[in-house]
Amino acid sequence: MALVLIVDDSPTDVHVMQKALEQNGFQTASAADGGEGIRKARELHPDLILMDIVMPGLNGFQATRELANDPQTRTIPVIMVTSKAQESDRVWGLRQGAVDYLVKPVAMDQLVRKAQAALAV
Repeated sequence: MALVLIVDDSPTDVHVMQKALEQNGFQTASAADGGEGIRKARELHPDLILMDIVMPGLNGFQATRELANDPQTRTIPVIMVTSKAQESDRVWGLRQGAVDYLVKPVAMDQLVRKAQAALAV
């Protein structure tokens, strides 16, 4: 069973994503900011990370870049899930190492499909 780490400072968003993923056979863990996300990624070595961008402390761009540059976590795919809808944000997120970029609100069936696709690579 694949483990998905959800890094988001919104408890509501975390709950909704966890519920959708768990109903589709994923295990989940969560972190409330980029720094905690990096620590949990190193500790749990999840199969996939869903990363918000706008968070206190270390933002999602910074956390994704750090994960992509760390030999211990660079093979974990990161999908950015954020309210930042500008094309420049999407391009920047992918340049930091994300494999995909979804804009909130995300349909949960789309989130599950993207998670499955990222893990199939």
